[in-house]
This record gives sequence, structure tokens and C-alpha cells, in this order.
Amino acid sequence: MSLPPGLIISAPASGTGKTTVTLGLLAAFRAEGLLVQPFKSGPDYIDPTFHRAASGRASFNLDTWAMASRRIAGLLQQGEGAELVIAEGSMGLFDGVARPGECGTGASAELAALTGWPVILVLDVSGQAQSAAAVALGFAAMRPDVTIAGVILNRVASPRHEALARTGMEDAGIRVFGALPRRASISVPERHLGLVQAEETPELDRIIAEAGAFVSEHLDLAALRAVAKRSHLRPCVPLAVTPPGQRIALARDAAFSFVYPHQIDGWRRAGAEILLFSPLADQAPDDSADCCWLPGGYPELHGYKLAAATHFREGLRRFSETRPVHGECGGYMAMGTELVDRDGVRHQMAGLLGLVTSFQKRKMNLGYRLAELVAPIPGHRTGARLRGHEFHYSTILAQPDMPLARVADASGAPVAETGSRRGLATGTFFHLIAEAT
Repeated sequence: MSLPPGLIISAPASGTGKTTVTLGLLAAFRAEGLLVQPFKSGPDYIDPTFHRAASGRASFNLDTWAMASRRIAGLLQQGEGAELVIAEGSMGLFDGVARPGECGTGASAELAALTGWPVILVLDVSGQAQSAAAVALGFAAMRPDVTIAGVILNRVASPRHEALARTGMEDAGIRVFGALPRRASISVPERHLGLVQAEETPELDRIIAEAGAFVSEHLDLAALRAVAKRSHLRPCVPLAVTPPGQRIALARDAAFSFVYPHQIDGWRRAGAEILLFSPLADQAPDDSADCCWLPGGYPELHGYKLAAATHFREGLRRFSETRPVHGECGGYMAMGTELVDRDGVRHQMAGLLGLVTSFQKRKMNLGYRLAELVAPIPGHRTGARLRGHEFHYSTILAQPDMPLARVADASGAPVAETGSRRGLATGTFFHLIAEAT
């Protein structure tokens, strides 16, 4: 199988504009008639939805901490039929955990080394000029197995500023693929957990169109495409993903949407049927389903609507009497007894579990998780070792039910939040990425 050449769009740190650049590149190449396959390095839940809107193709996470190299190789097949791969990095290029997971630390550099895709470094040059070349040189020298093909200068203040930054890069032998002036109108809005979801961005089409035109005007698209390289990771048949059931009732709306695309794709490849329903629209899971899955999201922003959704809550309780229900993060919170919003208002939830969570008492919980199940969840047996990721600001006020798993962070340190279970209802605060091999 011949897959297209690829690039990784990365940066020295978060907040440098790499998501906007990635969306602009996807939109610009698409406008030229090119079929571009997007990927996202790391465990981000939201960026892939923006990638899909910009490229017209589903974007998939490639995570070197949570996924074995064979699983990543199988996911590369998603690029079949495309003409170019653009993978967006996470955080800074070399930022990852201290202890490697399935095939690396989760850093974007690990994915670059594994695949052989060259890195395009997005540099925020505001507040500096020739000095930015020292940053680029340091990144180019950091790892011999990672190729820095060149840089994109971002947030350039003026033509003179651009000329000075370019001079520094030329003197250092660093290739410049273009320079982007500051433009606030194409910034993707942010929220307490990061980016707003794609479906919550009413101006998304305008932002993507503007970003594409902006990138086309200021970057050398032909040169970028020319430096892309085919992956030296040999593609293989995608590793099987065991679906939680044959007919899966999957919650999907603005409150419940954080589920990894490769999971849904894997369930469908295994022959499962997915039956979408919206708790915010007061819909209950389809009674013909044999399991129910509540993904993460933002239930804390919709407490009033969920508390008023009596048909959803009663239907979910009836469903759980005879069939398994599993929730991740926001879905787990909605399965609990109560949810306290940021204003201190208590909202009644489904009551499948005794869990009470509060968004008023905020504490960031962030990082990879390795869990060994002490009871089964849909699709995974007792004793299974699951790799996932946790990111939320909620605190637990009550969790009276039996623990679901023994959980550790990426360093191996125990994590107090074990998930919980009651009858056929199970839930965790981490989002499942893959079963550990």
C-alpha cells in the first residue's frame, strides 16, 4: 500500500498558533483540490473535529504513549487515497512524559521519529527577531532522528520585523516557508478546557475560509508540499478494537462529544452499529441497543437542561437495569447523583451511581492514565490494562460506590480517582485510548 507523504506541524510551546496554521494549511490545500489527511499527535479530544471541518476528512489521534507502533501503523491507513498528510503536534515538539509508554513519551518528536515525517516549526516571533533563529537551531540539533524541515514565522509585526527574522534564519541555515502577520479574526476561541468544540463555533466556516486564504497568501504551499516525506513506518492492517456491544447507544450532542475517532472507527470496523441520541434533546438510549456509552464533554455547562431531561434520565435508568452503561469524564458525571455547577447550583443527574461532582470547587486533573480493571466494562474484561487520558476541572464531593480500576499516572504513581461501579453501570474520569499490549 502506498500512502501519501506527510508533515508534522509543531512548535516550541503551546499557544504559538500551530492549530490556526494547521487549519489554514488544510483549508488552503483543500481549496487547491488536494486531498489531505489530517492527524493529531497526542490525546487531544477537540482538535480532530476542527481538522475534519477544514479538510473534509476524519482526523485521527496518533499517540506514542498510549498506542503501540503497530496500532499507529494501522491508523496510517486512514491516509489511503489522500495526496498529503498533515499531522498537528501537541504542546512543544519535545514535550512528553518522563516514562515511555507503548512506543514513546507521547511527544510529537516521538511521532516524527517513528514515522519519519519532517517537522515544520511554527515560531511565535513577537518580541524577538534574529534571536528566533537560535530557538530554531536548538530544535534542529535536539534529536538527530527528527528532521526540522524549516519554520513558519508567526505573529510578525511589520515588514521590517519579518526581514530581520528572515535574516537570522538565513544566517543560521534555517529554511523559512513564510511569515504570518498578526490577525486576531482567525483565532479559534478558547474555553476553560481549551478550545470550544467545532459545533459550538458559529463562525467556524468563516474562520477556516479566512485561515485558508491567509495561509495561501503568506506561505509557500508548493515548497511545503515538496518537503513532505512518506512514512518509513510500514502500514499494516488496523489492530482490532473490541466494541462495547453489537448495537451501541452513543450519546452525542454539545454536552457529550469527547470520544476518540479511532474508537468509533474501530467499533464500526468490527461490525457494530452506533445509535446516536441526544440527552440535551431529552432523548433516551435506543431500547434496541445492547449497551450505552456516554462520552465526555461539558455537562457542567448544561446542568439545567440535563436536570430537566426527565425522559433521558428515566430512560437511562431503565436501560441500566438490564444492559451495561459506561460513562467517561462528563458522561461519568452525568451518571452520578448530582452535579454542582460553577455558581454552586446543584443539578440532579441520572443517579445510576452515587457520584457527586462539583465544578464550583475547581481543580485541574490532567495526564495519561494506566488502569487495571477490577471489574469489567463494556468491551473489556476484568484484569484488562487500559491506557487513557484525563483532563477536567471537576472535584469529587462523594463517590460511595465500588472502585472500577487500579489507576496510575504516566510515572507509575497511584491515582486516587479509580472510577466506580454499581450494578451494570460503570464510569471513569479518563477517556479510553487503547488497551495496553
